[in-house]
Amino acid sequence: MRYLFVGDSMTVGAAGDYTWRYRMWQHLCGLGEPFSVVGPRDGLYDRAADAAVSADYADPSFPPRARRHLAGWGEGWLHLAPMIGDVVREHRPDVLLISLGLIDLGFYTDAGQTAANVEHFITAARAAAPRVRMVLLPVIPNTRADLDPGFADQCAELNTLLAKAVADLDTPASPLLLASRPQDYDILLDTYDGTHPNASGEHKLAAAFADAMYQAWGLGAPYAEA
Repeated sequence: MRYLFVGDSMTVGAAGDYTWRYRMWQHLCGLGEPFSVVGPRDGLYDRAADAAVSADYADPSFPPRARRHLAGWGEGWLHLAPMIGDVVREHRPDVLLISLGLIDLGFYTDAGQTAANVEHFITAARAAAPRVRMVLLPVIPNTRADLDPGFADQCAELNTLLAKAVADLDTPASPLLLASRPQDYDILLDTYDGTHPNASGEHKLAAAFADAMYQAWGLGAPYAEA
């Protein structure tokens, strides 16, 4: 299996992070089955450079080949939908693990516009690989939602629209799956700033994807935190 991690700042991570991508890679290694991680990027976000140019992963033994992704600090469905077709054609993933939406609602598009970009993304990915599988993670509201009821409502609306899109667009040839929000995810305990995951949050995000694939598709195994 070839996996492509797709996401925003929660997925790309910043210099010094492990990232949930690393936790997922560890889980996949533990399955004892052949797999690869693919994608056009491999860096972490460097705050000083304001670009994803850092190689300073918390575990320096994280292999370069496993660091690949399509994720960006400040990037959402709006930005990645136009490029996903070319990325899928070039890197040939079997499964897309996608965590997007919070940045869209925070800065670029409302829930309805974001949902339209989700559909564009799915259509473009399938045009490039008609049998590609996709797992989508619901938006996890950050601390802004505690202070801005309107933003909280937009997060809830987008999650409703994501569930509808998955139900409407799922096909046997190219399955879509909406993962469950990570169990007991607490933005005060599982993030380091109210948005970005710390070690416990990384494990919970990886578990959400791993458990969803196992429960729905029989792929892999339940996540076991080390």
